[in-house]
Amino acid sequence: MDLDALRDDIPVLDEVAYLNTGASSPAPRSVVEATTDWIEYHNFEAPTDEGIYPHAWDSYEAARETIAPFLGVPPETIALTGSTVHGINLIVSSIDWQPGDVVVRTDLEHPAGTLPFDRMADLHGIDVRTLETTDGRIDLDELRTAVEDARLLAMSSVTWSHGTRLPVEEAVDIAHDAGARVLIDAVQSPGQRPVDFESWGADFVAGSGHKWLLGPWGAGFLYVAPDAIDALTPRQIGYRSVEDPSASPFEYKPGAARFELGTASPAPHVGLAAAIDLLESIGMETVQTRIERLTDRLKDGLGDRLMSPREYESGLVTFAADDPEATVERLADAGVVVRSLPFPEAVRASVHGFNTAADIDRLLDGL
Repeated sequence: MDLDALRDDIPVLDEVAYLNTGASSPAPRSVVEATTDWIEYHNFEAPTDEGIYPHAWDSYEAARETIAPFLGVPPETIALTGSTVHGINLIVSSIDWQPGDVVVRTDLEHPAGTLPFDRMADLHGIDVRTLETTDGRIDLDELRTAVEDARLLAMSSVTWSHGTRLPVEEAVDIAHDAGARVLIDAVQSPGQRPVDFESWGADFVAGSGHKWLLGPWGAGFLYVAPDAIDALTPRQIGYRSVEDPSASPFEYKPGAARFELGTASPAPHVGLAAAIDLLESIGMETVQTRIERLTDRLKDGLGDRLMSPREYESGLVTFAADDPEATVERLADAGVVVRSLPFPEAVRASVHGFNTAADIDRLLDGL
């Protein structure tokens, strides 16, 4: 498949210039069909063929075998979750917090990356510190000071507010040197550029497939580094979490699959695997090149309204508007889908590989 064929496979693009993938992407028709085909087979044929449970069990593992290498990690390090915030909560709730433990996060985090820690502060008395940033940038010297006594650093790989690409590998090294673990919210990275979670060096990485990966809602993933798994004490358990559900005492599975509980539907992850196959058939370098070219065109047209970096870092482009919410509504009336942001108070466009120069010009004309 090429990018033109991908565009033709997304029905909503016949109607609008869709520039809101950073919130949620419309899935291609082939991805939706893969998802619904699985549901139909599971309900109509599997009961009298291999059986409902064996079909589901095989589907979990097949999806994991597709998702993990796309993210650059072994399958046993990936747990199939419902969303990014689900994965973050699994990690946060599995740490044996003590009163006074320090968590450092940036002021660029999505609520998915702030609320779980606020809850731990309520429950366990941890100290949550916020690292202030400027224009979507982290000062590494300030980070080094902030994590000196921290137990965990939590940060994004790409900021949802500015579209800046944060220095994950450098931040991980700084945190590890201070003895802190690192949790990365990566939801804005896979699908718009090649990624390799293992090379980041982080202990935990959470993400989801409904944005740049073009998958359905409900298909999240959680990476747990092999040398970090024993630092966690899961607070939940189910028959998919353990090696042998009938054994006493029970024994958790050795990898990240210990966070999977029971009969969650494999359908969303089947759809995500189909979407990943589709993106790989195009090539992530090809997708990223298209995104870079189109964001350059958009930034040129925005002029001094641009708030994101002028040079390419991601497909997220934030720009100033006198009344962001009214601007979003006016653009929607013109057939252009973008979103407003609470911080900074601005409008954000998300440019994917399925977009075209005509989409960018339609947004600029609408402004």
